[in-house]
Amino acid sequence: MEASENRNNLINSSEIVALLNRTATPLENTEDLNPLIDHIGDAKYVLLGEASHGTHEYYTWRAKITQRLIQEKGFSFVGVEGDWPDCYRLNRYAKGYLDSGKDIFSVMNEFNRWPTWIWANWETAAFIDWLKVFNENFPIDQRIGFYGLDIYSFRESMNSIIQYLEKNDPKALAIAKTAMRCFEPYNKDEGQSYARASSYVPELCEKEILHMLTEIIKNVPNYNHDAENVLSTEQNAFIARNAEKYYRAMIKRGSTSWNIRDEHMVSTIQRLMKFHGKDAKIIVWEHNTHIGDARATEMASEGMVNVGQLLREQNATEGVVAVGFGSYKGSVVAGREWGDSMRKIKVPEAVVGSWEHAFHLAGNGKNKLLLMNKVKDEKCLSSYIGHRAIGVVYNPEHERFGNYVPTILPKRYDVFIFINETSALHPIHIQPDGNQIPETYPFGM
Repeated sequence: MEASENRNNLINSSEIVALLNRTATPLENTEDLNPLIDHIGDAKYVLLGEASHGTHEYYTWRAKITQRLIQEKGFSFVGVEGDWPDCYRLNRYAKGYLDSGKDIFSVMNEFNRWPTWIWANWETAAFIDWLKVFNENFPIDQRIGFYGLDIYSFRESMNSIIQYLEKNDPKALAIAKTAMRCFEPYNKDEGQSYARASSYVPELCEKEILHMLTEIIKNVPNYNHDAENVLSTEQNAFIARNAEKYYRAMIKRGSTSWNIRDEHMVSTIQRLMKFHGKDAKIIVWEHNTHIGDARATEMASEGMVNVGQLLREQNATEGVVAVGFGSYKGSVVAGREWGDSMRKIKVPEAVVGSWEHAFHLAGNGKNKLLLMNKVKDEKCLSSYIGHRAIGVVYNPEHERFGNYVPTILPKRYDVFIFINETSALHPIHIQPDGNQIPETYPFGM
């Protein structure tokens, strides 16, 4: 935040703190979620955020909210900021399909793309184990699913397509193998070499991928022996198509690649909603930067859209509730640079003048829940105030220069959950000590 912006924030901070003190409610146990559950009402889209990708409390509170929404509001499935193939294995395990894995550790141990800890962690394991037990009370077609919404799994998605077509569609298989061969020279670096090559030959493998997608979509009505595997094959083809577009956009400056990714996640949500029927309801787990409305941040001025904005624009009549998260201090799992070993990193106290600092003062160091309809018309909240965002790469010594997103909080979220002090996530892939189950597992699930 600029110095002048900090001064403006400080001018209003006492008024903001007093307002939050009057309107935010305590958050100590699941009963304290009642105002949130009531506020959600009949909404069909509930978006649950996080201010980092490595914080224990964000995962456990999201799980508690999700359990209540499934049990009390009849929500149909969970969609997360994760790769489709990895999360699809979790989905099959949670639904109790045959040969879907002997235990949660063996299923999660197959997560191998950095950063593995985002979903291969004991917090997610506890939720999936709970979901598996919950699902046993229902027939297979009514069980609650768990799906990845992201775009990054090109290689894994292509492998899944080929494995499926080998058994079901020899003609489409030949087309898929042609597309795979086109990409083989660029397989080593998550699309970066493909992005560079596409700057010289813009179409590169686009024609082959589109041919594969068209052929699979055309033949979907004939793939009818396992409806969910058919959905998965179709989804993997869309991932290949949109990942190819994403890779080509990577080489350019600007918002294009970000928008391709978030538009892909929204189209995946739409596809899943259609698959689950007209009464379907979805719970989305993603970072605040995706689920909070981009128009309430400086993202909008840079031409960026996100999942929260697009779902609000497209599904307002069906109800969209976005829940943001934040914390004052604690610890987090992250890397110092891309591809770095995961490590526990201290999160310093939030900077003076930030949203997190204001909540800390208002709550006297306690966790709080705030419904934005209580404060949305307050003038003192109508300007941009810094709101902390931590990614998979985190260097706290640089935090005040790049980790605070100027935000109009009542416009970005419908509800905000503030955790005063957080702790680091518990990854499953721990090195060098191997698999260590936390003493408090399964965290009250």
